Amino acid sequence: MAMEDLLESLQNFDIDELNDLDNVGSWPAAVKVIIWILIFIGALALGYFMHITNLQNELERVVVQEDTLRTDYENKFFQAAHLEDYRLQQKKMEETFEAILRQLPSDTEIPGLIEDITLVGLENGLEFSSIDLQPEAVHEFYIEKPIQIVVSGGYHSLGSFVSDVADLSRIVTLHDFTIMPKGRGAGGDSPGSHLTMVILAKTYRYNDQRG
Repeated sequence: MAMEDLLESLQNFDIDELNDLDNVGSWPAAVKVIIWILIFIGALALGYFMHITNLQNELERVVVQEDTLRTDYENKFFQAAHLEDYRLQQKKMEETFEAILRQLPSDTEIPGLIEDITLVGLENGLEFSSIDLQPEAVHEFYIEKPIQIVVSGGYHSLGSFVSDVADLSRIVTLHDFTIMPKGRGAGGDSPGSHLTMVILAKTYRYNDQRG
């Protein structure tokens, strides 16, 4: 009899009453039971979906992490397998580097270099005011020997001097040069025809005292 009453209440229930939530209390018991069952099933479905989504995200993260770890392992395995080759290659490079450094001029060749620089300047018609040796800068494999040069002459002569010094057989690099007018020369030369150049030349020698 109870089942027949439930079925009858469902048959007499107007579906449009579901839109009127203010009258929930007047809904038939069977309707209320069905609504709660649907809500329960929806909550279960939502929870299941969120759980599956979280599991999928975690799986993707683990897969990415696995790929990263595999790549890192392969790189380290390759490096370990070739470690001895790397060491031999590094040792060979150091030996080659030291052999090149030993070709740098020794300390006893510095006077000869200054003589060459002076000769190049005179051949270009320049006048030297000073050639001063500066304090050495010691590096691990080599020693840097700066030489400050003050020389005067024409613009083109100064340019030729710089080019010729750079072409010397000894290793010489030129740095930090400044050019300033020296004044009007004899015979009505323009002020630009007599210039004074201050330039820093650096030569290098092997550091046989390292270590």
